Amino acid sequence: MVHRTATEACDLIRPVEQAVPLVFSSPHSGRVYPRAFLAGSALDSHHLRSSEDAFVDELFADAPHLGAPLLLANVPRAYVDLNRAPDELDPALIEGVTRMPHNPRICSGLGVIPRVVAQGRPIYRGKIPRAEAELRLERFWHPYHLTLRGLMEETHRRFGQAVLLDCHSMPHEAIEGHGRLGAPQPDVVLGDRFGAAAARDVVDRIEAAFRGAGLRVARNVPFAGAHITQAYGRPSRRHHAVQIEIDRALYMHEARIEKRADFDVFRRLIGSVLAEIVAGMAPPGALAAE
Repeated sequence: MVHRTATEACDLIRPVEQAVPLVFSSPHSGRVYPRAFLAGSALDSHHLRSSEDAFVDELFADAPHLGAPLLLANVPRAYVDLNRAPDELDPALIEGVTRMPHNPRICSGLGVIPRVVAQGRPIYRGKIPRAEAELRLERFWHPYHLTLRGLMEETHRRFGQAVLLDCHSMPHEAIEGHGRLGAPQPDVVLGDRFGAAAARDVVDRIEAAFRGAGLRVARNVPFAGAHITQAYGRPSRRHHAVQIEIDRALYMHEARIEKRADFDVFRRLIGSVLAEIVAGMAPPGALAAE
């Protein structure tokens, strides 16, 4: 049995009783596009969706049934990026924002209010008012992170530690050329900010679960983790955060943003990985929820 709480910003699906010190989040799978945003964008809805982690919420849907809460964004990444700091405001997009010290995410158009989607396509025809940007943060960014912080603190109080698995997908082209010459490309990239966001033994267990399912795993290259792992990963406090990036080509047609015919097979494979992670993280004598 699970319990679902839905708000404008996010959905929280949690077991009746949390059995393990794990928290799952999917900040980029939101797909509720405000009408005014769609009407005012320079892009059509299909191109706007190119920045989504489409279907990641479904891949990790077993988490609550295994005893861990799952937090899902409703707001799309193209509207507000929940994996950016709230002060990462882009002066090239937002009126009245002064230039900050060099920030590669902002410079590339991928601040907390993105200026572009995949392949650098501009979302807007001009700038937006600062009041509009601040309203988006108030309505969506802050409620999401208030919920996530609460889950981490609650989990830590109950179990003595909290492990956040921040769930994402990566374009297949993003990993081309990042492996050793002639070596197979990774299916999964785990980001722990090179050890700053999670203890090694925690990441080892997660990696072993993916490898045990036959998936190739890399760490931190090309994705080491962004704001969420940086903000929530405090290994010295026993707060661990690991970003999980899964190659989209394994389960969807990227250009069409459609599931592959064997999507359910891959979803069940990820479910088996989650079950293995849960088993490795469960307190002694604990049973995962059914």
